Amino acid sequence: MRKTALGFILVVAFSAAQTGTTYRITHTYNLGGDGSWDYVVPDPPNHRVFIARQTRVMVVDEDNGTLLGEVPGIQGAHGTAIAQASGHGFATSGNDQMVVMFDLKTYQPLSRIPAALDTDAILYDAPSNRVFTLNGDGHSSTVIDPRAGTKITEIALGGKPEYGASAGDGKVYANLTDTSEVVEIDAKSATVSKRWSTAPCAQPVSMALDTAHHRLFSGCRSGVMAVSDYQAGKVITTLKIGTGVDGAGFDSSTGDAFASNADGTLTVIHEDSPDQYHVVENVETPQNSRNMGLDPVNHRIFMASAKFGAASPPAGGRGRPQALPGTFAVIVVERAPSR
Repeated sequence: MRKTALGFILVVAFSAAQTGTTYRITHTYNLGGDGSWDYVVPDPPNHRVFIARQTRVMVVDEDNGTLLGEVPGIQGAHGTAIAQASGHGFATSGNDQMVVMFDLKTYQPLSRIPAALDTDAILYDAPSNRVFTLNGDGHSSTVIDPRAGTKITEIALGGKPEYGASAGDGKVYANLTDTSEVVEIDAKSATVSKRWSTAPCAQPVSMALDTAHHRLFSGCRSGVMAVSDYQAGKVITTLKIGTGVDGAGFDSSTGDAFASNADGTLTVIHEDSPDQYHVVENVETPQNSRNMGLDPVNHRIFMASAKFGAASPPAGGRGRPQALPGTFAVIVVERAPSR
């Protein structure tokens, strides 16, 4: 009995040491350039990150912050999806309701694919070999063949989607902000197969998945992160995060989930078990750095950042304040090494 108790104490102490590790900003890549920004999408196999910049998508070297190139000809850039097997990338062009297919090596546009009103986030699902857009005001998802660059069909979602993720098992998930729900899409049949409420979370926007334990993390504008069992289709718990969330991530190697918030915080939540979680810390980040992308291979978090004028609206408020010219940057957040 004494040995068992001692073992339990050691396990708890080890867990506490692991989850108490502080994250910190380790690099700042000053990129400049005009225009607003949106989703930050790492491409781990090629050590680069794609960042939507209003009229184009910037492609940045993850290791040194060098601008590798840009995907031009986009009107209202939001999201980027990478379909490695086809050699094609896809960028949403929200203002003209199109998706721009581009070459992953040259970054040159190859074709334009019709989508729907307010084409916003976009993702690639490997099992079905399909690309899915999330069309906010269109309340739909456009399904695209990534090799041919053609539209397959349009799925009615029954609400306004914001962001989504592929579970890698033939299912795709999307947050619906106006109805505070998550919908499950069967990627092969291109139909909605399940939906559930995220209450008490309101306005779910960002999303990340723990596919090993079938857990879904929704960052909510009501100031919480909702954790759902996506197989059962129900919320397990919610945890307090910063205000103005717009990005999320989950690192399976550490068991840490992240919410990037406009109030100048990166909330770190640890998964103690699939049903139990706690907030580890709120890392201080620049105000309005609410877009993030996690590279699960090198465990680095990439966040879009800029400096803003004194007349900017409060962090977490509606809309994005105007950035000062030439101040756009990407900051890198990493876990501090164990002592």
